[in-house]
Amino acid sequence: MRPVPRFRNLPVTLRVPLVMAGLMILLGFLASQSVLSALGRVQDARLSETARLHVEGLSVALGPSVLRQDVWEVYDILDRARSAYDGQRLLLSIVADERGRILAATDPRRAPVGEAVAGFEVDAVAPDAVRMTGDPLLRVAAPLLFQGRRIGQIVTELDVTDLLAERRNVSMWLLFGNAAATALLAFGGWLAVARILRPVGILVSAMDDSKGAPRPIAVSDIPRGDPGLSRLISTYNRMTTAVESRAEAERRLAERERFVSLGRLSSSLAHEVNNPLGGLLNAADTIFSYSDRPEVVRESAELMRRGLSHLRDVTRAILDENRLDRVGQALRPEDLEDLRLLFEPEVASRAQRLHWNVDAGSATLAQLPAAPVRQIILNLMLNAGAAAGQEGEVGLDVTSGEGRLVVDITDTGPGLGQADLGRLLASGPLPPGGGVGLRLVHDLVRELEGKIHHERVEDWTLVRVILPLKGAGND
Repeated sequence: MRPVPRFRNLPVTLRVPLVMAGLMILLGFLASQSVLSALGRVQDARLSETARLHVEGLSVALGPSVLRQDVWEVYDILDRARSAYDGQRLLLSIVADERGRILAATDPRRAPVGEAVAGFEVDAVAPDAVRMTGDPLLRVAAPLLFQGRRIGQIVTELDVTDLLAERRNVSMWLLFGNAAATALLAFGGWLAVARILRPVGILVSAMDDSKGAPRPIAVSDIPRGDPGLSRLISTYNRMTTAVESRAEAERRLAERERFVSLGRLSSSLAHEVNNPLGGLLNAADTIFSYSDRPEVVRESAELMRRGLSHLRDVTRAILDENRLDRVGQALRPEDLEDLRLLFEPEVASRAQRLHWNVDAGSATLAQLPAAPVRQIILNLMLNAGAAAGQEGEVGLDVTSGEGRLVVDITDTGPGLGQADLGRLLASGPLPPGGGVGLRLVHDLVRELEGKIHHERVEDWTLVRVILPLKGAGND
């Protein structure tokens, strides 16, 4: 069974109509109670007036006859009084003497002469106290007075069925009217809110369809009725334009920095390529010169094989670093070996010592994208190599654990200056001067939801990059 959503979790297009309907129901209930109360007071006043006039009229007409004990005259007066009402409202009238014995009644079978009237006075009220109770029959009892003297008792039954029906009809009309008004108000509220929120819906749809790359909303879809909402969408369009411009600038920055990094390695790589080429040419000359000596040919061929293998590895590393189709692919151990192959000539040119340790398996590395991780490590290693200087030391240590990959780059250089630290750690504007490699590292780590730490440990500078792994497994 699905849980019922909380009211605050409902969309605004439902909450507002529901609130308006609730208010209408409350107001309708209060208004209905007020109308029914007013109707009840009017009906009570009508009944009370009818009972009072009836009793007073009977008292004036019956006084002498009751004193004389003239039963037939009493009957005649009661019959004429009933006829005056055409049989409506008055169902039964009883006249009793001062001893409480019935003298006459409009229905002698119900109220025989001589019986006690007390049985008919049960639940009877005075004329001034008549009230609608929901019972279709009401009894009114009043003393029979003549010249200020009590000479008997009058009991009357009143039929209030028509008044109860009138109240029911009014209640039904109020109910249907309130229901119709509530439905119309709720529907009107829904239409009003939907119209008001239409620009917001357009904005939400545009953001949902963007899939991480926001696009501007067409001018034809911008509502003109509300200046505030129109301004909101226009602001969103300006924001999307700014985001697109920034993304394009970052893309150009990344491309520039990649080529800058490769340019820094080009001289060392040229040396790395030229040396095997020289050896290959010498081996080829040796084979031509000593073709009649098999052992010399075999040694020269083996030298050529090793030289060509080295050139293949260097070429592959360069191509992998610059291939566009590598974007979006998972990180592999071969990617880190390529970086080592690319960086070793840089280390050799400065007579530096390189410490290289990768303690993370394929399954762990595959949880991260190759392109940004390669770019992070390459830029930090180039920066560390430049900082270490001649005969310095540079190190890379890659480990994993607790759902993260830890990349430590160390060097024996003097450490990063404030401007470089600002590029690497801060998100503010770039300080003037210097390159953009460290800022690129900062942006790439942020995109991977990672963290960067920098510290000096004795004579070493440590830059630690912590990257969360997207998968559950580690090795």
